[in-house]
Amino acid sequence: MRAVALTPLGGAVPETKELLPSLQTEVWSWGRGEHGQLGHGDCSDQPQPLCIKSLNNKEVVRVVAGAQHSLALTAQCQVFSWGRNNCGQLGHMETPSTVPRLAKMSEGIRVWDASAGERHSLLLADGDCIQPIIYYSGQQVKDGEEDEEEGVAQEGEGDERQAGGYTQQPVLLPFCMNLGYVSSVSAGGGRCMALSDRNMMGLIASFHELASTERKFYGKLYNIKTQVIRPLLELESLSSALGQASLGVLQTLAGQFGHLCHLTGQHSASLTSNLRRCRGLQGLLILEHHDIFLDSYSDYCSAVGNFQVMGGFQSLAKPLLDVFGKSPELLQRLSECSEENTTAPDLMVALFYLPLRHVQEYGRLLLKLATCYEANSEDYKKLQDSWSKFEALSLQLKRRRKEAEFTFHFWKSFPGKMTDSLRKPQRRLICESSNKALTLQNAGRFSVNWFILFNDALVHAQFSTHHIFPLATLWVEPIPEDDSSLHGLKVITPEETFTLLASSPSEKSKWLRAINQAVDQALSGTEQKSEPPISRTASYTFYKEGRLKEATYEGCWVSGKPHGSGVLKWPDGRIYTGTFKNGLEDGFGEFSAPNKSLNKSDCYQGHWKDGKMHGPGTYRYASGEVYDGSFQDGVRHGHGMLRSGKLNTSSPSVFIGQWLQDKKTGYGVFDDITKGEKFMGMWQDHLRQGTGVVVTQFGLYYEGAFKDNKMAGTGVLVSEDDTTYEGDFSDDWTLSGKGVLTMANGDYLEGSFSGEWGSGLKVTGSYFKPHLFDSGKDKTRAVKLGRLCVSAEEKWQAVFQECWSQLGCEAPGRGELLKAWENIAVALTSHRQHIQDSPGLMSLSHSKTLEGLEVVPHHEGPITVERYDDIRTYLLNACDTPLHPLGQLVETLVAVYRMTYVGVGANRRLLPLAVTEIKSYLSRIFQIVRFLFPDVPEEGALIPDSASSFQMKKEPSAADAPLESPRPGLVASSWALLLPVLLPRLYPPLFTLYALEKEKEDDLYWECVLRLNKQPDLALLAFLGVQQKFWPISTSVPEAGDKQLVVSSTKDSCFASAVETLQQIRYHHLFI
Repeated sequence: MRAVALTPLGGAVPETKELLPSLQTEVWSWGRGEHGQLGHGDCSDQPQPLCIKSLNNKEVVRVVAGAQHSLALTAQCQVFSWGRNNCGQLGHMETPSTVPRLAKMSEGIRVWDASAGERHSLLLADGDCIQPIIYYSGQQVKDGEEDEEEGVAQEGEGDERQAGGYTQQPVLLPFCMNLGYVSSVSAGGGRCMALSDRNMMGLIASFHELASTERKFYGKLYNIKTQVIRPLLELESLSSALGQASLGVLQTLAGQFGHLCHLTGQHSASLTSNLRRCRGLQGLLILEHHDIFLDSYSDYCSAVGNFQVMGGFQSLAKPLLDVFGKSPELLQRLSECSEENTTAPDLMVALFYLPLRHVQEYGRLLLKLATCYEANSEDYKKLQDSWSKFEALSLQLKRRRKEAEFTFHFWKSFPGKMTDSLRKPQRRLICESSNKALTLQNAGRFSVNWFILFNDALVHAQFSTHHIFPLATLWVEPIPEDDSSLHGLKVITPEETFTLLASSPSEKSKWLRAINQAVDQALSGTEQKSEPPISRTASYTFYKEGRLKEATYEGCWVSGKPHGSGVLKWPDGRIYTGTFKNGLEDGFGEFSAPNKSLNKSDCYQGHWKDGKMHGPGTYRYASGEVYDGSFQDGVRHGHGMLRSGKLNTSSPSVFIGQWLQDKKTGYGVFDDITKGEKFMGMWQDHLRQGTGVVVTQFGLYYEGAFKDNKMAGTGVLVSEDDTTYEGDFSDDWTLSGKGVLTMANGDYLEGSFSGEWGSGLKVTGSYFKPHLFDSGKDKTRAVKLGRLCVSAEEKWQAVFQECWSQLGCEAPGRGELLKAWENIAVALTSHRQHIQDSPGLMSLSHSKTLEGLEVVPHHEGPITVERYDDIRTYLLNACDTPLHPLGQLVETLVAVYRMTYVGVGANRRLLPLAVTEIKSYLSRIFQIVRFLFPDVPEEGALIPDSASSFQMKKEPSAADAPLESPRPGLVASSWALLLPVLLPRLYPPLFTLYALEKEKEDDLYWECVLRLNKQPDLALLAFLGVQQKFWPISTSVPEAGDKQLVVSSTKDSCFASAVETLQQIRYHHLFI
């Protein structure tokens, strides 16, 4: 016998595969087959194992082999036999039998053990009582004839009927009742043996009763499955009689029944095997794994109730008539219904509810087993625990049956149209207000309001219309009773809030308790009598007009509104995933909206407020553009950066600057890769408007006025070779009007100009050459850059405003200090919590930095150098992490600075602007620092050292004290305090600008250095004007024509002397 995968009807419980024996088995045989004992339909020998096909799907659980015949025992307690049958040992009259045939047993006899001898078979079975009985089939041997029979058998086996008689079918051995509780039988040669147990305290009898009951129950379930359910499902007219909905429920019910039947068969085989082996609690699966049985019966009860609620049993009247005729005696017998004239649908109800009675039988048998153990033993406790669970389930199943019957009768009296739309298989009626026990407040005089409470929803029916309120998203609160004596209940749903009035205080309490219990059961799935939580997790689809129509929300709720984490999905594909507050998107979240024309989606990731994008975030458009910055009321507002262009993954066109109501307004920098230009100036409604600077990749520089996105008005244009034009413009790079064109050599033209720069200019005016004419008036004009561009204080105002807003200030310096520090603490805590949820995001150094920021350097009294150092340390840590508002400010300023002065912006003429911009950063950040630390003095004020001030207070007028130079204090300076933070981050672009500005001087310097490097040391000393008496030359008198050489030792001594002199000068200067 080989075990194969478990595949019962309706699917198997996964846990049972390894716990319970398989019923899908195959029987294989090989060897001598002269009498058909191999069961393959012939009498030939079989040297290789071969499967006996006729035993497939018979659920064979045991096989035994005699001398020349074989037996197979099935889970249905049937015996198949084949082989030699000269003495009736096969239990039937077929001789010989080359294929397995069913042994003829009396009705109601369930064989659960078998053994085969030489010419006989021994069967152990269940009878009418608990004690097992033994059946015998085969050769009848009298006392004293055994040796004679053995001799006859050796002489010739060809005689089919041996002396001594034989049985035509298995017969009962009457003396077996005296053997007690036999657990197994054995047969060999001409002998028989039975193994019996002593019934200690009724323990063995209880085990036998449990196994016998389970075998009998499985036989009944198997008969129902094969004789009733299977023929019914094979009926062609079943679909038209039930309809698709009820047919699906019936198929589910049949699947659950098949699974329960299969589980019972497995358990029966396990109990039988347990009787033959240990006969103890260790192998009792219903005790160790009772949850498998509890869940299976609970699911089956739900399936039966669902079919009953849908009116399925009444719809089976015609199909049952087609299958069983007008006299369904089979249904009457299998359902154990004793009432006469019972209709076929009612018999089917009783038949399908029949297995549920076995749960109580399990409890009874387990309790009986428990009485066999001492009350303080562990085995007794286990049995008591399992009994209590089966007993509780039995009561629950009875209540659920009553609920299904109550619901079914309710649907029979309910209006037909609403029945079709409201009736669902899992829906059960709890209570309803047809007796006007509950009405709607402020309802019309002639209106009809019918409230029906189901286990999943509260239904408000009005005439032919109705509305369903799911219980998972329903809250009910009692309204305090006042002098008006109104017994009201306030019902809160996601889209409606209304008041129900009960007819009396008792009705009010009844409905309040019923609704709360139904809501709690709908949320938890268990029948616990407790108050439902105010905060819960549920799914809901909105139906009213508005932005949420037909949208489905799944997540956390509080009092009828989405609150907490959740997912909101619209039918058109829009999805929001994030946090909610009072029904609106609030906090951090992700949003995506499909763009059908581009077959892509717009995606936003960032902060929300009151259902709109608000705060920092990143918006990725389907067109490829990416905006990273601030939002307000759902639009771009504040500081932000927009990347666009076809090359958006490598070098996109980028705008970074201020936005106002989704438009570029204010100061901003635009790097246009299509033109190779970078604009730094003012914007209005997406257009360049006001003053600004443009630099190009070809070295052109323009500063001046812009109007309607064009160079219009007064401006200055400088080319790479220092040719300069100062005058009027009418379009980009187009001169129009009066101006002055200055050449690189100082010559200039003054007059009217027209035309595009680089494409030929028309000039009407005067040409001046200052070095040829001396008129007493200096005609050379040195154009000063930076006059027509945006001042440093006007740049990046939105960046600093966001920092002030994070500190709780409406304007710079206008806010409460305590609130500012509270906002900093909240920002650090929330961001740190977010990082802790993702440990990979926080490094060890970053964690230490955050720990250092937890201590705020607050002191009382005047500021000292030590406290000033503490503040400086705190600022260094704060600017090292973007979680702190100051760190975020510095990070943003570094980004915009690099964006401005890197790439095309690396123009040498921008150096003064870059330096001025850094100075502006320092002054404005210093303003924030002084707001956070009010004791920090103004720029340039002196901060005394704590030790020197203490000493001065201790000896204010010591006349005899020696005069000493006072220790200098520290000067408060934004440069000294903040430049160490900013300069390392801004140094690369600033150094590039310095290198470009000093490129010519640098080249000239290195040319001179290389030329001087070729000269000897004495020539360099003479060039530098050093007096000869200081020249380090050798003391020997050189001969004529020899050159004087510098001795290396003289160099070293001179260098040491110079170092010593410099040190003395330094210390002397300090004391002065």
